[in-house]
Amino acid sequence: MMEPAGSPDGPRRAFLRVGGAAIARHQLGLVLALGCERVICLARGLDPEVAALQHEAEGAGAKFHVINGSRGLMGLISTADEVIALADGLLPAPEEALALAEAGEGIAVQPAEPGLAGGFERIDAGNAAAGLMRVPGRLVERLAELPADCDPVSALQRIALQAGVPQRPLPAGLVEAGRWSLVRDEAQAHAIEGSWIRSLATPPADAAPSAALAGLIVRGFGAALLHAGTGENALVAGAWLLLLLALGGAWLGYGALALGLCAIAVLVRRIGGLLARVERASLSLPPPRFPREAIFDWGLDAVLAMVLTWSMFRFPGEPVWPRLFPALALLGFARIVPRLIVGRLRGWIGDRAVLAALLAAASLGGVLVNAVEGFALVLAAVGIIWPVGASRLTRA
Repeated sequence: MMEPAGSPDGPRRAFLRVGGAAIARHQLGLVLALGCERVICLARGLDPEVAALQHEAEGAGAKFHVINGSRGLMGLISTADEVIALADGLLPAPEEALALAEAGEGIAVQPAEPGLAGGFERIDAGNAAAGLMRVPGRLVERLAELPADCDPVSALQRIALQAGVPQRPLPAGLVEAGRWSLVRDEAQAHAIEGSWIRSLATPPADAAPSAALAGLIVRGFGAALLHAGTGENALVAGAWLLLLLALGGAWLGYGALALGLCAIAVLVRRIGGLLARVERASLSLPPPRFPREAIFDWGLDAVLAMVLTWSMFRFPGEPVWPRLFPALALLGFARIVPRLIVGRLRGWIGDRAVLAALLAAASLGGVLVNAVEGFALVLAAVGIIWPVGASRLTRA
């Protein structure tokens, strides 16, 4: 954490921000996910950025140390330890970095040509370093034979190569895709941020329409949202507020508006979920303690049931059950049928944003009751017919 980014007076590489978090914070998440019990930072001192890392590390149960040179490692690492070392400014792909480090002792390498172009150092005729290694702690003692002002990570890498620690090649395409980079200045950090977020926020090809639209928004504006501190919590709160407004609108007789607000709430929640996924993956954070998206989805269905029931009343004093039953039937089929089928149709049927938008249009057209009952019958027919057709195709 001592290398400057660009000019000597510029910020340090380790604290350039990608995806709303400093590169050093990305690295800390990786080593904590690997179960490291001690985190050692090479820095000039305990300035505010380093102190923030110390707070995160100690909050996760790891010991935190700051050293300013290779000599500081001697008393902190024993021969029985294993050392995971990351190059200053390295922004690795989280899943691939975890897999490489968990595979055992080794030095991550890549072909020399793209590696040297990316700022990594050459280690032999055909390979360049990749900025990540896992080596036995006994090799640290050999740093005492080198000058005190040597780069500990680079020197330890050379020692490990001489000791026969195996080389582990990076998966193909990581560097070219911008998912494994040695970030050297702010311009490069901004340049790779888009590809970094796209790699973590691209939904599968058969994703529901609202999830696909949320992915498009996050890929376009996710960096700005993350830098502004607009994470999952703010968007989840906004989605729940929209549902409360939808309830109020339906109670006052604005059924189409209420259903439109429900559709927007789904989209806002999906954006929040994708941003949370980006943060968890890039910082190697554990999954949430409670299934927040599932809780929201059940709350959404409850709100939709009430909105539809209130919106389908025709006369004052009319019994609730004749309108509540078709709403519950529709939402029940919308939950059950996607579990029975595969392909893109599954995403469309299970997407509450699509359902709420269609029902809002039906409400504007004055045919909400017919639409609810008709959609319920269509979903019931799909649930009955589709599995039979799929089994026949399989036998053929």
